[in-house]
Amino acid sequence: MTVRLPRADGSLSAYEPRTEPLNFTSGAPLTSRAVFSAAHVVADPYADISPDAPAAVDWDATLAFRRHLWSHGLGVAEAMDTAQRGMGLDWAGAAELIRRSAAEAEAVGGTIACGVGTDQLTGPASVAEVRDAYEQQLALVESTGAQAILMASRALAAAAASADDYLDVYGHLLRQASEPVILHWLGPMFDPALDGYWGSSDLDAATETFLDVIAAHPDKVDGIKVSLLDARREVELRRRLPQGVRCYTGDDFNYPELIAGEEPAAGGRFSHALLGIFDPLGPLAAEAVRVLDTGDAAGFRKLLDPTVELSRHLFQAPTRFYKTGVVFLAWLSGHQSHFTMVGGLQSARSLPHLARAYELGDGLGLFPDPALAESRMKSLLDVYGVPR
Repeated sequence: MTVRLPRADGSLSAYEPRTEPLNFTSGAPLTSRAVFSAAHVVADPYADISPDAPAAVDWDATLAFRRHLWSHGLGVAEAMDTAQRGMGLDWAGAAELIRRSAAEAEAVGGTIACGVGTDQLTGPASVAEVRDAYEQQLALVESTGAQAILMASRALAAAAASADDYLDVYGHLLRQASEPVILHWLGPMFDPALDGYWGSSDLDAATETFLDVIAAHPDKVDGIKVSLLDARREVELRRRLPQGVRCYTGDDFNYPELIAGEEPAAGGRFSHALLGIFDPLGPLAAEAVRVLDTGDAAGFRKLLDPTVELSRHLFQAPTRFYKTGVVFLAWLSGHQSHFTMVGGLQSARSLPHLARAYELGDGLGLFPDPALAESRMKSLLDVYGVPR
C-alpha cells in the first residue's frame, strides 16, 4: 500500500510505508551520559475550551507517556518548553504537572527534573518581583523532591537593566537552592522574548555573564542546559565550565556530535543531554546511548546520526512550533488517541510539514505499529481533502 503525501510545492507523491518497526526494548540504566527527554503534555480532546483558556490536560495519557520514557532509562525534564510552558500551559497547569509527575517518578523510580520559571507573572514586573516569582516556583519543585531547572524568564529579560540584574537574581536563587540545579539558557529562536538574555544580545558578552553566575556558585550548579543551536559555541562554553559542572546539550540540530564528544587528544569533553527531540526519539536515543556506554562511539553515531534530518525538520523556523511535530509523532506512535494540543497548537504546522515528519519518522522505524501510523496519517489526509 502507498500513501499520497502532499509536498511543499503543492504536488502529491507516493510513499510506501514500512511494514515492520524497529524493536527497542527496555534495558540497563544509562551510565556514560545523563539523558533527559523534555516531555510533552497530552491535551484533553473533549474539553470545551477556547485556545486562550487554561489548559485541559489528559493526566492519564500524560503520565503514561512519562512512564514510557522512564521504562527506557531516560530521565524526564518536566514542565519545560516542550510541555508548552508559556505556549498553552500556564503556571497553574505547570504546577499541577510538576506535582503529579514528581509523585509518579517517585512511585516508579524515575529520574525527574522540573522547570522553575516566573510565568505566574502576567504583566510588567520589577526585578524584585521576578526574583520572588522564581522563589515561589523553586520552593514548589523542591517540595516534590524533583531536581530544579532554573529556566530562562521572559519577565527577567524584560525587567533587567543590565547584566548585574541577572547576577543578582541568579545569585540569590542559587544561595537558596537546597540541591544543585540546572541552569537553562534558551535562545531567541525558541522564544523571541528571550532575546538579550544574560544582559546582552551579543552572545560573547552574554556568555561571560552566564559563566560569572556559575563561577560564583559552582557547588550549586549541577549543570547547564544550552539551547542556542550553535555547536561551536556549546563546545567552547563547556570547555570553560568549572570542574564537576555538566553541560546538557539542548541543541536539536547537532546533538549526536555533542553527546559523543571530543577525541581524547582534544580533551575528551562531551555533553550530556536534555532535549525536546528525545520525546519522539526516546527508545532509539536510549539504545544509542547504551551503545556509547560500551565505548562504541561509532556505533552510537551510526544509530543517532540518521535522526538529525527529522529533528532539523521538526525544529525548523519558526523553531518554537516544534512542539506540534512532537505531539503529531506521539499520536502516530499510539501514545495518545488524538492529535489535539493545548492552546490549539496542532494548527501551527502545515500539512506538508506534518507529512514529511511522518515520512521521516516511518523511515527511522519510530512507530511501534506502522499500520496504525499509516492509518492515522491517512485519516488526517482525509480531513484535509487529499485524494487517496
